[in-house]
Amino acid sequence: MRRVLSSVVVLVLLELVPAAVLRAQTGQAAVSLEGRVVDASRAPIVGARVTAVPEAAVAGSPRTSTRTDQRGGFVLMIQPGAYTLTVAADGFVEQSQRLDATQSDGPAREIVLKIAGVRESVTVSAPAGGYQVPTINSATKTPTPLIDVPQSVTVVTQELIANQMMMSVGDVMRYVPGVGVHQGENNRDQIIMRGNSSSADFFINGVRDDVQYYRDLYNLSRVEVLKGPNALAFGRGGAGGVVNRVGKEALFRPAREASLQGGMYDNRRLTTDLNQPLGNAVALRVNGMFEDSNSFRNRVGLKRYGVTPTLTFTPSDRTKIVASYEYLHDSRVADRGITSFQGRPLNVDPGTYYGNPADSHVNATVNVGSVTIEHHRGALTVRNRTSIANYDRGYQNYVPGAVTADQSQVALTAYNNTTTRTNLFNQTDFIYARKTGAVRHTLLAGVEAGRQVTDNFRNTGFFNNTATSILVPFGAPTIATPVTFRQSATDANNHLLTNLAAAYVQDQVALSPHLEIVGGLRFDRFDLQYHDNRSGLDLMRPDNLVSPRAGVVVKPIANVSVYGSYSVSYLPSSGDQFSSLTTITQQVQPERFNNYETGVKWDARPGLSLTTALYRLDRTNTRSTDPNDPTRIIQTGSTRTNGYELGTNGQITPLWSIAGGYAYQNAFISSATTAAVAGAQVGQVPHHTFSLWNRYQFRPRVSAGLGVLYRSDMFVAVDNTVTLPGYVRADGAVYFTLSKQVRLQANVENMFDRRYSINADSNTNISPGFPRTLRVGLTTSF
Repeated sequence: MRRVLSSVVVLVLLELVPAAVLRAQTGQAAVSLEGRVVDASRAPIVGARVTAVPEAAVAGSPRTSTRTDQRGGFVLMIQPGAYTLTVAADGFVEQSQRLDATQSDGPAREIVLKIAGVRESVTVSAPAGGYQVPTINSATKTPTPLIDVPQSVTVVTQELIANQMMMSVGDVMRYVPGVGVHQGENNRDQIIMRGNSSSADFFINGVRDDVQYYRDLYNLSRVEVLKGPNALAFGRGGAGGVVNRVGKEALFRPAREASLQGGMYDNRRLTTDLNQPLGNAVALRVNGMFEDSNSFRNRVGLKRYGVTPTLTFTPSDRTKIVASYEYLHDSRVADRGITSFQGRPLNVDPGTYYGNPADSHVNATVNVGSVTIEHHRGALTVRNRTSIANYDRGYQNYVPGAVTADQSQVALTAYNNTTTRTNLFNQTDFIYARKTGAVRHTLLAGVEAGRQVTDNFRNTGFFNNTATSILVPFGAPTIATPVTFRQSATDANNHLLTNLAAAYVQDQVALSPHLEIVGGLRFDRFDLQYHDNRSGLDLMRPDNLVSPRAGVVVKPIANVSVYGSYSVSYLPSSGDQFSSLTTITQQVQPERFNNYETGVKWDARPGLSLTTALYRLDRTNTRSTDPNDPTRIIQTGSTRTNGYELGTNGQITPLWSIAGGYAYQNAFISSATTAAVAGAQVGQVPHHTFSLWNRYQFRPRVSAGLGVLYRSDMFVAVDNTVTLPGYVRADGAVYFTLSKQVRLQANVENMFDRRYSINADSNTNISPGFPRTLRVGLTTSF
């Protein structure tokens, strides 16, 4: 009861303090200035910055600003007097108007912003874009200012991607606090978030993109990393968080750009971005990419190419239709890295290759098509998104094993694996904004249906057609021994059908300018049907998953929020790739993830945000061996991750941009599992990580970047027998604006040529980090 009373007192004070401060400054009661910012179709503009600048007559009155909420609404507490009200939003023409605020200020204002026209000039006095994004849709499925989202979110913008010449998901995660990159057997993207590893928690525009392959960045406007369970918005999985890629849309202004990149280790890459209006209602955009590069790893290289046409159609000022299609092909040499010895990565040349690179390959062909229809009618928004995707991927690799005790030989195995999958998803969201007295609601109701058809096939490698493992010389592990690939007794050959049906509701309630509540619930029906082609065995596993989410956001002032949240997510017993369903796991309940989080977000100045988060993530229903019967599996295992994150993105000054943060994580086995005893540290989760990227504009046409990365020691796996030593790495860049149409940049990765190991897949599959590497990029607009 005392805690409840204390909370009520705090909330009452938060309501009264801002007005009391203003009254103390002038002796007059504060005025509540309310309004709504919309576009020409009366659709809300979320995240617009509204600033009230006092005229000279309002002595001592401070400049006051805020951002619009999910319904485009804003509230400013100001003193009575004359002001200039300025409203600005990306992609719209800034608008200013004079107003006289009185004690009875009248009805709420509606401010209509026009879409910005084509701008011919090129800004060379500061970076053209920014590292900070004020608003996202993915966290709540509604346009919500980041400061009002009750969870930790990091957004990597298109400008930061370009500044660092990022080309992969792994590159993006370097400057995301608390997120690590798993080796993923060097044939796929795989991330570790809050102590949980996943190769399936990837989304494109909010739609699941869960096949194991390497994603490219050429067609993206930004990458959103949402940490903690996100089941309400994204469904099953997402235990430690999800990565949502936001694609580029066709815009109603002409723009044409091409970038050519080259560098050490035969790095060669070309990207294009062509946007053209086709009248007043139709616009077309085509993004393309081609890369043919090698690596510091001996005889390892890649070739990939992709194209993404996007069409935007606006049949009326209330309706927008966006259709897109991507074709991507990625081919590279499979590379499992180096092995370990006596608890550390092996001290060999970082380029050492184990196996036969001429017989090792990874191939992925991806076709993804989607159509999104969005319609606004008054306070109601209806959005329907349909996506169909086909994936054909496979790999054949050689796997280094343990080193012999005399350090003369290394064990080697081989296998190949293919997966084909077709995904069909449809999502429909209804978003309704309404106001009841002083309380504002943003209501969400939605449904999702999906169908996934998957085929898996694996072969084991037999050296000289006889042995599944051989020993190779320690000093010469690159071999050409003949290998025959055929199925062993346990290799996969299966067909899976997954059906999904989900419904969800959510309400974002603004009780006042200083208090917001978010609550919602999602129900998933997850139905997996498994067929073993070899034995004819059929298995089924249906799951009904109920995932709640609750959050409170307290805003003592407009640009500061203090939040607390609770969320739940589930991972079905078949795993995130449906590959582990057996007669035993068929009986196992889904694993459950509970996340408790509190944090503070501060928009320190326009374009600069600082965030902190303190969390506990519990993973329960994990499989464990029955202590009374080692042949039985029971679900008493659990892991826990306690952590703290500090992040920053944006511009400290108009000339100085930064991105990065610090994270502390302690992920451990809290109750014995089949993999480890209680107290063991979760693999590849360092206690400390730090990253900070800076870009500074020294001259109107010259700027430079400097980044620092730090990671403390971490165990490779949960058995805690092999350690990856910590490291510090520095990166740098210089940028030149040669003309309005031409930009040149040079990036150096690992400037001081430090030797380190970046990640691993197992105790004997460890990836060395890149040595000092130079890349040069030339971008032209035409």
